[in-house]
Amino acid sequence: QVQLVESGGGLVQAGGSLRLSCAASGRTFSRSFMGWFRQTPGKEREFVAVISWNGGTRFYADSVKGRFAISRDNAKNTVYLQMNSLKPEDTAVYYCAADEKYSGSIPLYSYDYEYWGQGTQVTVSS
Repeated sequence: QVQLVESGGGLVQAGGSLRLSCAASGRTFSRSFMGWFRQTPGKEREFVAVISWNGGTRFYADSVKGRFAISRDNAKNTVYLQMNSLKPEDTAVYYCAADEKYSGSIPLYSYDYEYWGQGTQVTVSS
């Protein structure tokens, strides 16, 4: 089982940067795909980025490609999301998630993930 705790959210001006962290507990973290999702009120949870267990595979939503970077440190059981050139439309609650039951395809949907953090708010002002 994996427990996830996000941190690093906050208020930032458009064009600024934030780095989100997700600390994981559990023996299977280093074998799990880790993803970041975001959600705004009234909308479904949206895929942002995913990273494979060894960092060799990374995939991004088109809306964040070139601005966000996902990384992980398995020695620290932590996954990161570096967010640069932030836009007001990036405002959302950001969640990290763990998929420890790899199905053979890159997990891009919320239903692919078994474990979720509580979320951290990111607000980008114009």
